[in-house]
Amino acid sequence: MQSAATTVDQYLLELAPERKAAIMALRKEIRKNLPPGFKEEMNCGMIGYVVPHRLYPAGYHCDPTLPLPFMNIASQKNFIAVYHMSVYSDKKLLQWLLEEWPKHTTAKPDMGKSCMRFKNLVTIPYQLIGALAGKITVTEWIKMFEDSQKR
Repeated sequence: MQSAATTVDQYLLELAPERKAAIMALRKEIRKNLPPGFKEEMNCGMIGYVVPHRLYPAGYHCDPTLPLPFMNIASQKNFIAVYHMSVYSDKKLLQWLLEEWPKHTTAKPDMGKSCMRFKNLVTIPYQLIGALAGKITVTEWIKMFEDSQKR
């Protein structure tokens, strides 16, 4: 479910109370751990953490008018989603995430390539998502992204 909200505050106002609490807790952990340079903004109808054009003028290859996406959080129809692009790009980071997962939640990972889905809001591993947000710097993400485009 893509939101038409143009600001994060507007997006939060659209959410049901229990979803809002979960998204706000995720947002708090991400913002606490996110390395300098990333910017929070609405991105593709979700709360996004992006590399702004002032740091990466080329933008996103699919649409250069958009900043380079790094991480998103969203309230979807049946779950809360966390999208973390470098988990898809970095096998070591994915391995770290999967090793840490059981230390933070009893839920089994429900994952796509870069998407983690949480149907039961009680099982969201907030601190793990926060730690994940802090694992890659802006410079490392740009290099990872550019290397993936060369393939």
